[in-house]
Amino acid sequence: MSSIKVTLVQPDGVERALQNVASGRTLMEVARDAGVVGILGDCGGGCMCATCHVYVPPQWRERVGPPGEVESQTLDMACNVRPEASRLSCQIILREELDGLTVEVAPM
Repeated sequence: MSSIKVTLVQPDGVERALQNVASGRTLMEVARDAGVVGILGDCGGGCMCATCHVYVPPQWRERVGPPGEVESQTLDMACNVRPEASRLSCQIILREELDGLTVEVAPM
């Protein structure tokens, strides 16, 4: 497995760079385990709560991909949704092509 780097910008503006992340894990798992503010993952990655809501910047959207049907339904119930940018980090599986990914944690 390769290791990658991801950066999450917390709601307070603090950037948290997570390095040597193993591919195959979800962005929510690594952010929650690192104590990133605003990433709670209350449902444990079941795509049911939106407590891991992030905004993906334009340059990463194609590589990250669009939300699936269940994720879209969950986002419909979330606050502060940006239709073009919102994703649930529990549904973003980290892989080599996402090395360097930066996302913004959505405010709750």
